[in-house]
Order: sequence, then structure tokens, then C-alpha cells
Amino acid sequence: MRRIITFGTFDVFHVGHLRILERARQLGDYLLVGVSTDEMNFSKKQRFPIYSQDERMEIIRSIRFVDEVFLEESLELKRYYLQTYRADILVMGNDWLGKFDEFKDICEVHYLPRTPSISTTAVIEKIRLP
Repeated sequence: MRRIITFGTFDVFHVGHLRILERARQLGDYLLVGVSTDEMNFSKKQRFPIYSQDERMEIIRSIRFVDEVFLEESLELKRYYLQTYRADILVMGNDWLGKFDEFKDICEVHYLPRTPSISTTAVIEKIRLP
């Protein structure tokens, strides 16, 4: 069984999130998704997500091709998560290209193209427009 792992905030869930999760799952048999904690997001962006970590986990857990969801508490724990969850493949969006190559010693690393013209930031900005 090939275990796939990916990580994200998944705030204001949109079709880009759905597509990358679906493409990640197609690479293996079991998809694990690390959802970043509210605190981790605040430390990165100086703002909390729109939806709480519990709400975001519930959304991701409800997707039929996601097998397991856990909280990602720190970017520095990526290696720990990869080893703990016995990941065969790490999947990230290509906006992170090269940033996780250090983990090629313990698993395959795939960077998938993002869905063009969509991001959580773009969705939030669109909502804010009068």
C-alpha cells in the first residue's frame, strides 16, 4: 500500500483544494492530510484562519478520497510527520517547489501544479469587494 501525505491550511475551502487532494490520492492507496493549526497559521501570517482548525479538519475529513486527517502543529515537524505516518510520497503544491526536497531521503516528493487563478487569498479578496 502506498501512503500519500500532504499538508495545508485549507481555509475557505475551494476547488483548488479539492483538485490537489484528488490528484494526491491518485498517486497511492491511502491519503493522509495534515491540517495546520490555528496557532501555526497565526505565526506564519499574523492572522487566524477564517475557519477554526476543527471546522477545517471536519471539511477535509468529509472528502471521500481522504483517509485520515491530523493536526500539523509546526513546519519544523514535517520529517516527524512523514516518519510517524509512514509516508511513501509527500505531495505539495508547486508553489513550494524544491522546499521539501530534503525529505527525498525518506520518501518520494511530488509537487503538483496549483489550479490557476484561485487561492484562498483571492477568494477572500473577491468576497471583500463591494
